[in-house]
Amino acid sequence: MPTHDDAHLPIPFLPDVVIEPLVRLALTEDLGRGGDITTDAVIPASARTVAILGAREGGIAAGYDAARLALRLIDPEAKWTTLTGEGVRFEKGAQLVRIEGTARSVLMAERVMLNFIGPLSGVATLTAKFVAETAGTRARITCTRKTTPGFRALEKRAVRLGGGVNHRLGLDDAILIKDNHILAAGGVAAALKRARAAVGHLRAIEIEVDRIAQLHEALPFAPDAILLDNMSTAMLAEAVGIVAGKTKTEASGGVRLETVKAIAATGVDLISAGALTHSAVNLDVGLDFQD
Repeated sequence: MPTHDDAHLPIPFLPDVVIEPLVRLALTEDLGRGGDITTDAVIPASARTVAILGAREGGIAAGYDAARLALRLIDPEAKWTTLTGEGVRFEKGAQLVRIEGTARSVLMAERVMLNFIGPLSGVATLTAKFVAETAGTRARITCTRKTTPGFRALEKRAVRLGGGVNHRLGLDDAILIKDNHILAAGGVAAALKRARAAVGHLRAIEIEVDRIAQLHEALPFAPDAILLDNMSTAMLAEAVGIVAGKTKTEASGGVRLETVKAIAATGVDLISAGALTHSAVNLDVGLDFQD
């Protein structure tokens, strides 16, 4: 039986070139036309500080790459020391990151750093809860494209930090034939024939079905995966038996923390949940200066 042990392998930071436009936008939005006028007025330019990013509730951290880049864009000389790694479960009161630099720099970057770490840690933490519910089954938890505009790469990385896996990143990296595609194409067989003719061998093809009859129609075309949409657990178990390992099975539609365990027990390979990204609650993380 597959395990989730590989979820604890290190997840690389996203390259700066990928996230820098978003981080710069966030900083520009916060600093506005005149910069941090409160900090400039109150804090001497020479003042230095040590600050701790700390957890005000338990969870799993994510978003360090974007937060660290925000600090570096404000002050390349500021020092960031990770105390609790991403993807590691921690309790309330845990110290996550130690920051050393000018007080002005830390204060200017503070809110943007927290605006990345809080929501992304929320995604990682919620994902870990879903993953825990599937323990002992073959099912892997995967995200969807129901992401915050601009945050997709970061949110999908946070899902991985929580022990989940990623679905396609966008419309351009895999074929997913959904119900409206099927209707517009003239049926399951017509859609799959066209998909096979249109793409090369490195492009995965998945098709969504919501009835057993559609499943039987799809299988002869050997899609790489079949998305079983809004099926009852009894129907999911039946579909898994029919597929019999010939392709990957993915359960989707209305997946909630309270239902995911029963869905995983049907034997599906994957369970996709939009809730991982669209319903995650911000994890409460704060920044405090040290005496």
